[in-house]
Amino acid sequence: MPIDIRASLERLCYRYPSPLVDAVTEHEPGRRLVAVKNVTVNEEFFQGHFPGAPLMPGVLMIETLAQVATLLLSHAPGDQRVWLRGVDNAKFRRQVVPGDRLRLEVTLGVRRRSLARAQAVAYLDDAVVAEAQLLMGVEPAHAATGRDRAQVHPTAIVHDRARIGAGTVIGPYVTIGEHVSLGRDCQVGASTVIDGWTEIGDGNEIFPMASIGLIPQDLKFGGEATRVVIGNRNVIREFVTIHRGTAGCGGVTRVGDHNLVRWAARRFSATARRSPGTSTSTITPTSARFQASISSAAWGAMRSSAATRSSPRTRCRS
Repeated sequence: MPIDIRASLERLCYRYPSPLVDAVTEHEPGRRLVAVKNVTVNEEFFQGHFPGAPLMPGVLMIETLAQVATLLLSHAPGDQRVWLRGVDNAKFRRQVVPGDRLRLEVTLGVRRRSLARAQAVAYLDDAVVAEAQLLMGVEPAHAATGRDRAQVHPTAIVHDRARIGAGTVIGPYVTIGEHVSLGRDCQVGASTVIDGWTEIGDGNEIFPMASIGLIPQDLKFGGEATRVVIGNRNVIREFVTIHRGTAGCGGVTRVGDHNLVRWAARRFSATARRSPGTSTSTITPTSARFQASISSAAWGAMRSSAATRSSPRTRCRS
């Protein structure tokens, strides 16, 4: 059974140069997996191990076999978190040098609810290079909360009821309110404030001093539980303000995916175009640079209204 190696590596908590598996050649789900590691002379560990006589460290051979075991276990039914817990009877039978192509074979043995044993062998052609018995920890992905696996600076103030995704990094002096849901692998810069009923997706990068989810600058706002909903992999630059919507504009300020939001974009937080047939105010990109999705006619009406408005504060027009 084939495995998409790129999708598989996304399941691992490794990024370059840590992944040590180049391809998967055989897969028997829940039982056995065979992978390949091409050992090249430009591997970073060869720079110091050893100068003039490059050898692949034995500990990295164990790590390579553990990654193969992780791939095998992570493709079992259900979303699982897998990590190496122990190594028994490790043997290194010959040296591995640049130009070698390792065949890595892992076969699952006895498995309990949270532990799995695996026999792991590395081959060079038909000769055994290294072998070990691996003890792998296995648990459902939801067993460890995102808050436990996020990095929160000691000076940050995060409400106990806020939901923080795994891998998210929260910088110094950040304030996050009770009703905030922050996705996985986000970066929140120093002194940022995220409050109100705010949902932020995965992989967003929020620069310092941003303000998200505070009450709108609208005289008609009466304290309604309106929201901000932000999609995935947006870049929100420093000093950007994204206010919650108002009841008159559908109650939601929405940002899609893969946007760049720059300072001075805040004027659109409560005046974005309402899509026909919906009750949601939506902010969407129209180019690589962030632009609000407002028709030229609506923009002209807004400018005309602004010229005759007695108060300088922004009003949401439903």
